[in-house]
Amino acid sequence: MATLEDKLMGEKLEYYCSSSEGEDNGDDGERKETRSSGSKQETAAYIDSDVCPPPPGEGYRSQVCTNTGPKGVVQDWQRFKQLQAEKREESERQRIELAKKLSMTTATAKEEEERKRQEEIDAELSELMSEDFLQQYQKQRMAEMLRQCGHIQQFGKVINLTMHDEFLDFVEKENKHTTVIIHIYDKSISACSTLNNCLETLATEYPSIKFGKICSSVAGMSRDFRAKGLPALLVYKAQALIGNFVRVTDDLSDDFFPSDVESFLIENGIIVDKALYN
Repeated sequence: MATLEDKLMGEKLEYYCSSSEGEDNGDDGERKETRSSGSKQETAAYIDSDVCPPPPGEGYRSQVCTNTGPKGVVQDWQRFKQLQAEKREESERQRIELAKKLSMTTATAKEEEERKRQEEIDAELSELMSEDFLQQYQKQRMAEMLRQCGHIQQFGKVINLTMHDEFLDFVEKENKHTTVIIHIYDKSISACSTLNNCLETLATEYPSIKFGKICSSVAGMSRDFRAKGLPALLVYKAQALIGNFVRVTDDLSDDFFPSDVESFLIENGIIVDKALYN
């Protein structure tokens, strides 16, 4: 059993190195030193700077741990792909916005052009549908039709019809393109005399229109009609009655002139303004 002294001596002997032993075991010391230093190198080799770099000191730019190992490469690649995707998305968004802007600009220009064209059409239609234009067109069309019909017969006066048969022939034996105007009058009515004078004037101004007059008693009119319906104008064309104006003084008044009768006939579409014949 080892005594305390032995134990103490043994510990001394373990750490005791004599000169001879040092000389004999010089190589061993060197090997121990080398082994010791090698162990330190091996221990240092196990420290991975990529996983946990040494603490920052003077000369380091940041205190962030930069992982340059496999995990760092994967993270860098993922970040790179993410940036590429974001860049593509941004480019696509800008392209779509530019396309929309160009499309809106083009559509707006087309709409503005269409709006102006529609306004021009509406203005033309408004002008064409005006009352003055329609009346002018009607007169011109009637004058053109009259010229095409070749009215060569000229009358120029009011023909007095003294018999009922003359009245019938006056209407039925005339050209279908000729307008026939007959005044039914009574000598006792002053408005009838005035109207006869007006028709004489119009007959010279409208020689292509056939004017005539017949007394109400000759035409076989009743006493009641003679009292209430005169003066009266009957208008025929192609043997058809196209105008029947009873007691025309209701429109002309008791005091009227040839121009008033002319305007009355023009407004009712019976005659065409003589200015259109020129």
